[in-house]
Amino acid sequence: MATIVIIFSSDAEWRAARKFRKVTFVEETPYGECFAMLEGERTTIYLQGGWGKISAAASAQYAILRWKPALVINLGTCGGLLGKVERGTVILAERTLVYDVTEQMGDQEQAFEHYAIDLDLSWLREPLPQPVQRGLLLSADRDILPEQVAWLQEKFGGIAADWESGAIAWVCHKNRVKCLILRGVSDLVGPDGGEAYGNIKVFQRASEKIIADLLQHLPAWLEQADL
Repeated sequence: MATIVIIFSSDAEWRAARKFRKVTFVEETPYGECFAMLEGERTTIYLQGGWGKISAAASAQYAILRWKPALVINLGTCGGLLGKVERGTVILAERTLVYDVTEQMGDQEQAFEHYAIDLDLSWLREPLPQPVQRGLLLSADRDILPEQVAWLQEKFGGIAADWESGAIAWVCHKNRVKCLILRGVSDLVGPDGGEAYGNIKVFQRASEKIIADLLQHLPAWLEQADL
């Protein structure tokens, strides 16, 4: 029986997952809460990984060592670059890159590449169970800065960014564990600001809708996984 770990990062995303699964009993881990479910012939571990790269990397490694999963899935949200992606679009990460690594002694491009991961999705059978936009997900320990919107697009060809996917993909790659990252665009950021900035309820409402949609499609995603 294959074990699959599903990691959620932000508090809003985790609350949405618990609400969708109607869970009342959870176990505490060093990083938050978790619970287990039987879904078909698979054991799925739902894990609150925590927000930011530190918690994301640590909780992903914890999950891999504790449960030895055949697959790690990260379901969550991301901010979109205004004009480059539509709100509600689900991004299937084919590549992740951490863009807030700053190297002032050596080669900056090597520093970017050190934490960049091209995800092997050859195990994922077609057709995919829901519409997605394949591509790059950027990560940093901060929300998208409006003054960096043009740079993120011009430098990396970015369309969306989050806080954790780069760290999770890197840890899975190091442990040779399959990784699937699906993140819905919760809000948009442009040169003049972000629509959720100063109004966190915009993000919270979007998180609940996005997580419910991703979990609704989860059984179909698992059916397409050649584990």
